Amino acid sequence: MSEPSLKRLLDSVETIILVGASEKQHRDSYKIMAFLLERGYEVFPVNPRLAGGELMGRPVFASITQAADHIRNQLNKSVDMVDVFRDPAHLGEVAKEAIAAGVRILWGQLGVQNAAAEAEARQAGLTVVTNQCPKIILR
Repeated sequence: MSEPSLKRLLDSVETIILVGASEKQHRDSYKIMAFLLERGYEVFPVNPRLAGGELMGRPVFASITQAADHIRNQLNKSVDMVDVFRDPAHLGEVAKEAIAAGVRILWGQLGVQNAAAEAEARQAGLTVVTNQCPKIILR
């Protein structure tokens, strides 16, 4: 997908579930979450270790499913995108959960690629972007 196409895709997004969120300010997931919030996106961090707490004033969820339920039931919004900061070996389980949650876009950060998971998500109708960073696209 070209950079202009990726920008248009991100322009269509309002809600983002960020998988692999971290409270550690030196981590890319922390920096990208802060950037996305500054850009006006509604970001919902997922990290089982931090679940039940808050990160940057946002509630932290244990799973994509919990975050998606919150977005739909509490905010009455759709789940636009899952942004993945996990080892590529985990992308398959993330993709399955994103598919089940009715997410529209599966986005793998730089280095997050898994051909089988990507194919499964595409077959289920998701738009799949991997090895890309929203901050680079939106700069």
